[in-house]
Amino acid sequence: MESYLSPEALTDLVVTFGPKLVGAILVLIIGLWITGALTRLVKKSLEKSDTDEALQTFIGSVTNVLLKVLVYITAISILGVPMTSFIAIITASFFAVGLALSGTLQNFAGGVMILLFKPFRVGHFIQAQGHMGTVKEIQVINTVLHTPDNKVIIIPNGGLSTSSLTNFSMMPTRRVDWTFGIAYGDDVDKAYEVLNRLIAADERILKDPAPFIAVKELGDSSVDFVVRAWVNSGDFWGVFFKMNEEVYKTFDKEGLSIPFPQRDVHLYQHKD
Repeated sequence: MESYLSPEALTDLVVTFGPKLVGAILVLIIGLWITGALTRLVKKSLEKSDTDEALQTFIGSVTNVLLKVLVYITAISILGVPMTSFIAIITASFFAVGLALSGTLQNFAGGVMILLFKPFRVGHFIQAQGHMGTVKEIQVINTVLHTPDNKVIIIPNGGLSTSSLTNFSMMPTRRVDWTFGIAYGDDVDKAYEVLNRLIAADERILKDPAPFIAVKELGDSSVDFVVRAWVNSGDFWGVFFKMNEEVYKTFDKEGLSIPFPQRDVHLYQHKD
């Protein structure tokens, strides 16, 4: 037996649900247009405020998704779908997904914290989670480092946002520390003069704060000097290596010995 709607029933259906369907479609069209406009407005506002580019993209995406969800829920409610049951289904779905992706959500939250509080930026050299490298990307889930020997390290943002890290690039200047030794019997004043001259000759070493030189300790085989100087962060390693080289060359020319560990061995002859 074929089932069909009578003209009267069809008319009632159109009269009952037609306006709701039209209203829902209008809400979708207008709501999605407003969503796009508001998303663009948010992005332009963030650009004018010089907000970090990664944070601009993230906030724009979240704003767009939340507004679209609101539009869809409004349209569904106009059609007469019971919202209590609908929201319960959505909540249960999100709960199940959350349990399955708890680690991912933790990393997502960590990425948000990093983007908001900016403990480091792209281009900074950091040490964290047992790794050192230059930050190349700050993603929502992971942070990508490039090591000095050109390895790529991917660190989850969850642990990165909750553990300690060292940022070598945050401050504009850094202090370089050396320890140089001379042999016992060498001229201490001569060593001071040579070290001061070498520091003054390197234009990358800052005058303020002033460099510091002092006798650090009287070691087993040497008189050790500590040398401390301030440089721009980008010059740190260049100055460090160059000073080591210059000290080695100059000490020898100036008659200052760089000692190596020595032991005095005394032999005793026992007569039976």
